[in-house]
Amino acid sequence: MTAASPPEVLRAPLVVEFPFTRSLGPVQSAFLTGLRESVVLGVKTSDGRVVVPPVEYDPVTSEEIRDLVEVAATGTVTTWAWNDRPRPNQPLGTPFAWALVKLDGADTALLHALDAPGPDAVRTGMRVRVRWAAERTGAITDIACFEPYEDAPDAPAPAPGAGPAPHDGVFEDAVTGIVAEARLDYVYSPGRAQTAYINALSEQRTVGERCPSCHKVYVPPRGACPTCGVATTDQVEVGPAGTVTTFCIVNIKAKNLDIEVPYVYAHIALDGAGLALHGRIGGIPYDQVRMGLRVEPVWTEGGRYPDHYRPTGEPDADYDAYKELI
Repeated sequence: MTAASPPEVLRAPLVVEFPFTRSLGPVQSAFLTGLRESVVLGVKTSDGRVVVPPVEYDPVTSEEIRDLVEVAATGTVTTWAWNDRPRPNQPLGTPFAWALVKLDGADTALLHALDAPGPDAVRTGMRVRVRWAAERTGAITDIACFEPYEDAPDAPAPAPGAGPAPHDGVFEDAVTGIVAEARLDYVYSPGRAQTAYINALSEQRTVGERCPSCHKVYVPPRGACPTCGVATTDQVEVGPAGTVTTFCIVNIKAKNLDIEVPYVYAHIALDGAGLALHGRIGGIPYDQVRMGLRVEPVWTEGGRYPDHYRPTGEPDADYDAYKELI
């Protein structure tokens, strides 16, 4: 007799991306506009340090700071890490180093890409300079990357009394806002418990897991009871009918969602479950949905979860039957 093989745990690639639009204050506006003009600006803090990239508030006193200064486009690598597999949209398409570079005149380091033939060609203390992008728009990508600057000695000592020159931060046609494309792509694994839950949904069944200590049935299952701190391995099929415990009326149409407003989104406690899950209510005018309404799932062909829930026609549930599930 051999033990049954454990079920295969699901894995799937996921991508989360959205454009992030933000306005720029006077300091960030001057910094990014300066990059467009091949000028690197920092800001002086109350203790005399020069911060690059500049910040709008003093990291020690929290006061607003506006004393801009111009630093050099050359600097020194303070630390680095080799990236041998560049991902899409990173600064360089070939292997490069992520480096912290302290520009001459600055007291803090700027993180950016360093173009080098290999990790053996990179070292802490090496001198580098900005390689400007051919087309600059007022963004951090106006610095295409850093590159080795062989004509300068490593980590030179600053001249006595020397400091970055003040800058008024004034440029023509200043950049006042940016749109940053945020993207996160990763492989998600729901784990053992939710894999069983998702597989059951593909069979139009809803499966939860019961805590062996408090006997609460979690739907969707979490793999452990957060109250008792023990694993939940006892699978329990719940539903298919349930009770609306609370709800809201949605009046704003979501982008890319083909559902006419208004509609109702509800918490639904499936029969046998110790938690309510979310679902849309259909098959009834939105202003007739109520707490205690008995509902059942409606599946579409090939759907991996209920399209919505509709009234079963049963009498409403008594409040005491679901008050602990609201």
